[in-house]
Amino acid sequence: MTDPLIAVDNLSFCYGQDSSNAIQALDGVSLLIERGSYAAVIGHNGSGKSTLAKCLNGLLLPDDGSVTVEGMDTREPGHRYAIRTLVGMVFQNPDNQFVATTVAEEAAFGGENLGVPRRELLSRLTQALADTGLSDLAERNPSTLSAGQKARLAIASILVMRPACLVLDESTALLAPLARQELLELIDRLHAQGLAIVLITHQMDEVVRAESVHVLDEGRLAVSGTPQEVLLHPALAGLGLDLPPAAQIAAGLRQRGLDLPDDTLDRAQLVRALLDLHEARE
Repeated sequence: MTDPLIAVDNLSFCYGQDSSNAIQALDGVSLLIERGSYAAVIGHNGSGKSTLAKCLNGLLLPDDGSVTVEGMDTREPGHRYAIRTLVGMVFQNPDNQFVATTVAEEAAFGGENLGVPRRELLSRLTQALADTGLSDLAERNPSTLSAGQKARLAIASILVMRPACLVLDESTALLAPLARQELLELIDRLHAQGLAIVLITHQMDEVVRAESVHVLDEGRLAVSGTPQEVLLHPALAGLGLDLPPAAQIAAGLRQRGLDLPDDTLDRAQLVRALLDLHEARE
């Protein structure tokens, strides 16, 4: 069995540890992110999701426990450059990540800092802009882009560095429905190409896309499993989390007498179940 890409072992982190206003953001969290996997992390506001995201590539360092990326401990200063190349971060507001005056320069910035040879860098840049649908906007100023385009540009700048994992910290939260759908479809494509995904989200319908789901509550890992296991877990309601909209509709229809499967969680499953029910009645 191969080692995981990211191993979080008994991780604890406290903001203002030495002050009277200390906040224990994470408390003994352990989980594994495998190479090429797709994990979602959910929880109510203040549950520790964003803190965990920042710990995955060493932006925050453990007070106790450890985070290792390909066996490299994030607390070791000599490893942080490699770790942050392997694990790319996209935040809720991409504007905070931009430093260049054109889309192309912004996307190339990370690769340039890694010392990627120019010919290789141009090849990676062309591919990253194509993958994110930004090829025609290469000379635009990032500040003129839409929110969805900015999110895709942040991803493009990471793709140029050839990461092993992409961590998205509430990256869809501020997007309009169409832009959110486009970003999620891009994430799906990147995962299909072998990139590991860690999606930090409060949008329950996004959770169904993942292979594994981890629920944080008051800084502790409350539930982990497949989307079906987690979303149908009896503890979910007590953690302040709702079912995805499609699952709520399915539950309501079952209460009205329709024989729909209990594990109907997303829109596609709901449509299929309703069509099957209709065909069975004809």
